[in-house]
This record gives sequence, structure tokens and C-alpha cells, in this order.
Amino acid sequence: MQIRELLNISRVIPVLELDDTATAPDLAEALCAGGATVLEITLRTPAAFEVMEVIKNKVPQAHVGAGTVNTQAQIDRCKELDLAFMVSPGLHTPLAQAALDSGIPYLPGVATASDMLRAIDLGLDTLKFFPATAAGGTTMLKALGGPYGDIRFCPTGGINSDNCEEFLSLDNVLCVGGSWVASKSLIKNHSWEEITRLASVVNNPVR
Repeated sequence: MQIRELLNISRVIPVLELDDTATAPDLAEALCAGGATVLEITLRTPAAFEVMEVIKNKVPQAHVGAGTVNTQAQIDRCKELDLAFMVSPGLHTPLAQAALDSGIPYLPGVATASDMLRAIDLGLDTLKFFPATAAGGTTMLKALGGPYGDIRFCPTGGINSDNCEEFLSLDNVLCVGGSWVASKSLIKNHSWEEITRLASVVNNPVR
């Protein structure tokens, strides 16, 4: 499955910082029940790869990917685990080329028009807009839609329940990434039903 196909599966990608392998499957099940089956586990904890492996084994309906991928060693580990996708906060040409060579669907972060020129040069047309609100939010994405009409985005960074629909209404936005659907406090309290509800609200909006 290509990265654009993955991003079309659900309207929100939970961005998760996890260090507890025991409760990770319960969290993944709760998110999947709400329609959020594409899960980004950031490489910000020592247990991140172990968490991804546990979720892959116990929650097969989840598409598990790694976030904050910044090194060749991390790419190699992602390949060993046969992850569904990888995400980087920025676009660094050598790293992006290594990611593309790995065969794993790849979503690099961009924030400027110059970033997008580098992406096009690498053959990339599906990108993470990060940090979304700090980099200009929907105003910036609308402006980029003119010169870069074929590029599609997953905005991440500052996205929450109050502004996610504003981002999702844009033609060049496939989905959004964020932690509000599974905040640290909700995870700590094992609030699985509330996590399912929050994911469902985004994936099944009232029109």
C-alpha cells in the first residue's frame, strides 16, 4: 500500500508516544474501534519499537508506523519490523532517499515552498505539513495549493478537536495527525471508551 492510500484510510492519524507494551494493544484496539486504524508511534521512548512490534502482533487490523524517523539505523529497524509506514519531522534529502530505497511508504515533513521543491525532486507528492499551526495553518496550505496543486498533505502539530475540521475541509488535505484523540492522560487512565469516542467523532462527523 502506498502512503497516499494509507492516509486515505481514516481522517485522523493518532500520533502516539508510548512506553508501555502491556497496555499498547488495548489502546490500539480502542483507536481501531473508532475508525483510526493508521497509528503513528513516535520514536521518542526507548520502548517505541517494542510497542510497535506488540501492536502488530496483537492488533492485526492496525496499520502500524514509526514517527520521528531521523536516522538510517531507525530506517533499518523499521524495515526489520516490516512496518506499514515511516514519518519524519523534516525533509533531508539523503535520509528521504534512504527511506524511499527501503520500500516502506514514507511521509516526510515540510513547512515551506522550498521544502516542496525538494520533495518533487525526489518524486514525492504526499507530505506531512509540520508544524502545521506554527507554519501558517490552513492559510499556508491554501496558498501552497496553487503552485503545488498535485501535492496532498497530512497536517500535524497543533491540530486538535477545535480546528481539525478546518484542516480537513481543504482539498489538498487527506487527513490530520494529532495526539488529542489519545492524550497521555487518557492513556494513563485507561480511558479506552473515551478514546474510541474521540476517534469516532473525527472519522464519522455530523454533517
